[in-house]
This record gives sequence, structure tokens and C-alpha cells, in this order.
Amino acid sequence: MSCQPPPPPPLPIDDVLPQLAASLADGRAAVLVAPPGAGKTTRAPLQLAGEQWLRGRKILVLEPRRLAARGAAEQMAQTLGETTGGTVGLRARLVTRCGPRTRIEVVTEGVFTRMILDDPTLEGVGAVLFDEFHERSLDADLGLALALDAQSGLREDLRILVMSATLDGARVATLLGGAPVIESAGRAFAVETRYLGRDPHGRIDDQMTDAIVRALASETGSVLAFLPGQGEIRRVAERLGERLRGRGLDGSAIVAPLHGGMELAAQNLAVAPPPAGVRKVVLATAIAETSLTIEGVRVVVDSGLARVPRFEPDVGVTRLETVRVSRASADQRRGRAGRTEPGV
Repeated sequence: MSCQPPPPPPLPIDDVLPQLAASLADGRAAVLVAPPGAGKTTRAPLQLAGEQWLRGRKILVLEPRRLAARGAAEQMAQTLGETTGGTVGLRARLVTRCGPRTRIEVVTEGVFTRMILDDPTLEGVGAVLFDEFHERSLDADLGLALALDAQSGLREDLRILVMSATLDGARVATLLGGAPVIESAGRAFAVETRYLGRDPHGRIDDQMTDAIVRALASETGSVLAFLPGQGEIRRVAERLGERLRGRGLDGSAIVAPLHGGMELAAQNLAVAPPPAGVRKVVLATAIAETSLTIEGVRVVVDSGLARVPRFEPDVGVTRLETVRVSRASADQRRGRAGRTEPGV
């Protein structure tokens, strides 16, 4: 009786993986542009892990958030019929699951910065993959600068791959010294977009609660709602619980917060599929924009807002500011509704 895992289902990224492998075999850098759902996060590292130019060295896959890093590592390990810590490892703040057999390490961007500062030659590493680079965090930009510096002065054999869904590939390719740009088709279902409008004088908590209740009444499937921060998530969860109880629907829907300040077990609960016959309402920050598929979600309610750090040079402190999201972020959020079936 064979214990080998079944072959993974085909994904759009599979068509360009040979071209990607050839580009990195002949050169030192490449850019991979693939829409959400194409499979770049999990398929590209597994493909490159078998290349001759690695010569037994590791691949580092950088993710912007712990939740995305853990999800990518678990998905790749599952594809191989293993658990995290074997061929595929994970390294994030307060979490290390790596072993002597680990060939692919999924790390958060902040962890990579510390790794390369401690070891500028990246001994034992053959390639660094920057996933979801369009988010353009300070850690990602610094990590890429340090990796390019190491490649130019210490490690000419180091490969660098920048991956994104909504990136201007040509601009990044120029930054990488004229690297080739490989583009993949996506696998997304149709998403109907409805603009509800927003009262600038009303509270975003109340308006988002109204929109979620309307979505639950008019659509099937689970709901993913994007809110700017933890405070709004808490208040919408309270209002939503009251509204559902008032309609006698509290037993048919689970309200699950999802943000970076939660314990891993609570994050897992938000991402896991709901029980049969029960719908889920996930109230999330921008943490759920990328590298994450929440099973059963076919409705996205987007506030169009995000909370980002802003440095105030006059007083020398960083504060959080609520801003409108970029068009690229809005496209990412809308795409969450079409990951597994047509959505709204």
C-alpha cells in the first residue's frame, strides 16, 4: 500500500514554473507576477527546491505576516505529505519549526532582516524568495536591499526572486539589474462588485454592521469583512452579536475576529472551515488581504480603510493613522470573494 500523498491539483502557476526555473538557472534574479489564486506562494518554492544550482542549500521564503507564513508552510508540507518542521520549516517571532532535513524555510520579513544582519553571507542559503512584495513594508525593502548587497559583494551565486500579485514587474526587474519578468494567469471566479456608499458623518462600526447583516440576509456562504483595526473589530463583533440574536440567527453564524494581536489558536479558529450548516463572519484587518484563503468565504465587505504607522519627525514618534486603502489593496480584498467560487 502506497503512503505517497496524492498529486496536488493543477494550478495556473504550473504553466510557467519551467520558465521560472530556467531563468534562475541561467541568471541570479527574476520577478514572478501572478494574480491571487495562481499558486505562486506554495508551488514556486517546491519547484525550485529540486534545482541543481541549489546544491543542497536552503530556500528562504519571506512572508509579510506570521499568519501568512504559517499558512504557506503548512500548505507546502501538506503537499509533500509531511508536517511543518520536515522538508518545509517555519521561522517567525516566538515560533521555530525547523529540523536537519529542512530545505525550505518560510520566515517573516523581520526575522529575515535579523538573519542576514547576523550572517551577511547567508551561509547554507541558495535562494531568497520575497512573496507579496507589493505590500512594500520597511522590513521587505530593507531585506531586499541587504540581499542585493550580499549578492553583489559576497554571494554571487545567491538567487533572488520577487513575487507579487499586483506589482509593476518591470520596475522591480530594473531594480534587480534587468531581471526577467515571468507572468502567470490567475484562477479566480467572477466577483460581482456592489458599491454601498458611506456616510462621512456616521460611525464606520454601525455602517459595517449594517452591510454585514444585509449580506447575510441576501447572500449565501461565509463573509469576510475588512476593518481598519482591533477597536473597530471588537465593536462590530458586539453590534453584530446583538443583531443576530435579535433575529434569532445567532446559532447559524459564527463571528470570528482576525488580527495580528491574537493568539495563534484564535487565528486558526478564524481561518478554519465552519461546521456544517453554520456560516462564518470573519472580521479582519489587512492581515487577510494576501497569502490566505478562508474556506467558505464568497462575500467580502470592505470598509476601504486600513490603519498604518506614520512617523512624525517633529516629535520623533510613530503613530497609527487610519487611511484609505490603495487600489491594489482594494483589488486584493475583492479577490478574496472569488477564491473558491463566484462571489460578491
